[in-house]
Amino acid sequence: MTEHVDVVVVGAGGMGAATAWRLAARGRSVVLLEQFEHLHHRGSSHGQTRIFRVAYRDPVYTRLAQRAIPFWRTLEDESGTSLLEQTGQLDHGSPAAIDEIQRSLTDAGYAAVRLTPEQAANRWPGMVFDQSVMYSPDGGRVYAERTVDAAVRTAVRLGAEFHDRTPVERIAPSGDGAVVHAGGRMWTADVVVLTAGAWLPQLAAGVVPLPRLTITQQQPVHFAIRDGFAFPPFVHHASAAGTDDSLGFAAYGLESPGEGVKLGLEDTVREVTTDSRSYEPDAAVDAAARAYAERWLPGADTSRMTSVTCLFTETADSHFILDRVGPFVICSPCSGHGFKFVPIIGELTARLALGEHHREERWTLPT
Repeated sequence: MTEHVDVVVVGAGGMGAATAWRLAARGRSVVLLEQFEHLHHRGSSHGQTRIFRVAYRDPVYTRLAQRAIPFWRTLEDESGTSLLEQTGQLDHGSPAAIDEIQRSLTDAGYAAVRLTPEQAANRWPGMVFDQSVMYSPDGGRVYAERTVDAAVRTAVRLGAEFHDRTPVERIAPSGDGAVVHAGGRMWTADVVVLTAGAWLPQLAAGVVPLPRLTITQQQPVHFAIRDGFAFPPFVHHASAAGTDDSLGFAAYGLESPGEGVKLGLEDTVREVTTDSRSYEPDAAVDAAARAYAERWLPGADTSRMTSVTCLFTETADSHFILDRVGPFVICSPCSGHGFKFVPIIGELTARLALGEHHREERWTLPT
């Protein structure tokens, strides 16, 4: 038996869940498919927290974060769940990078508090600061798994169908739309949205040509926090990361309630596939994280640490992919810095699926 819906969304991580929510909010018939169980730990949307920041060197992403905030609040209201805490966020390191961040913030009408390393250390003594510091009171943190669950629940309440443990077996054009075979069932749809993260290359093969996407295994490390210290979300723009890469940085971190201070290092990642990745923490990454914390995070107790792994799906320039080809919408807005945009990306992806014009040139597929 074949069922027809307006849109099939494949992949129920943050972006897919938000897309289903925004489509269902417009009264469209939506099927959201997830190959694994709801809130699984195999991809990029699991775990407790992510940094939220409007502080970007590239003003396009400052404006995007600005547009995301009201959608975060709408999802909170509709789901009855607290998702975004704007408790402030720090950037420190290369003065050139901090200068660009300051311009992006002030041009967008946001507060940008410039500090010396000594001033910042007096305020946050659990950290050591590098060269130049910017405090953005509008940054903070979002709750990752909580967001995915809120978006799925809200989409279903608005009429979407959600099927987890339903892997896609085949996707193909069909007439003016497309057909999706999954879990022994078949749907036809006017549009199919692919928000499958690291599994996107396999799903899009033979359907939509993609640029090369690099799948990497990341290993965030959580350290216990010494008594009396606190860690606002931070991004460290170390000189080694270069000053010409507006999306590059050396390290990031934030306090994650109940988990300690979370730390990620950009130079410890390794390329994998979805089949070859290991869920086992790498001892060398743990050692690098401990060395970083001992140098830059004196408020972290490096004798007590835990590690987790996740996947990043990265483009060559770290920008997103959000484009439409025929009845297929490709949504891969991550490269390791996408979660803060989840609800606005869901809205923009829904607009693409409904034929409303939205194309950010740098996010389009190569022709």
